[in-house]
Amino acid sequence: MNQKVRLSVVAALAITTAGISSGIFAGQSVPDKKMGFFVTSVGSGKGADLGGLTGADQHCQALAQAVGAGKRTWHAYLSTSATGPTPAVNARDRIGHGPWYNAKGVLIARNVDELHKANNLTKQTALTEKGEVVNGRGDKPNMHDMLTGSDAQGRAFPGDLDTTCGNWTKSGEGSAQVGHHDRIGLDEKLPAKSWNHSHPSRGCSPEGLRSSGGSGLFYCFAVK
Repeated sequence: MNQKVRLSVVAALAITTAGISSGIFAGQSVPDKKMGFFVTSVGSGKGADLGGLTGADQHCQALAQAVGAGKRTWHAYLSTSATGPTPAVNARDRIGHGPWYNAKGVLIARNVDELHKANNLTKQTALTEKGEVVNGRGDKPNMHDMLTGSDAQGRAFPGDLDTTCGNWTKSGEGSAQVGHHDRIGLDEKLPAKSWNHSHPSRGCSPEGLRSSGGSGLFYCFAVK
């Protein structure tokens, strides 16, 4: 075998090996690790008054747009309560199917079920759209309370109990269910470590949210 033929064989083997290891052959595609999840780097400025779900979604979209991810459709991970003829909305039902990666390409969850069972959401992975870590318990100021209005499975609470600050329109009295993005609380019980269902806020105003360790931040997911 002459030198040119030998080099051609080596090159072909290298390409084949690369294709197999990357999953190109056998009908597999390379995972798309573009950002599909982030914690808002800033809140609305009005506490839990986000302008309803529409305003919250627009906030997610604007933040994503600012970092070059605006071509995707973004929704806030928020539930709303039933009001009169308007049914409740579950956060889990409005965020697409996954998988979702953070700004650094780290997998958060492959699908909705994994997100609500064994996700990879921690202080180190729950990054903002800018790829920055959000303050948690022990930092000053503590900002680990994430607005969700949801139970552990990402669903709205039944009945007329307000856990969403008037479906994200109140900035004064009221309360919203929050989760801890850093998975740390006052003890080792499950709620203390819950990313979406830890405790009610002490109000809906910026001051009320800050008093329990929040800053009006919330999770955003790419629906598609």
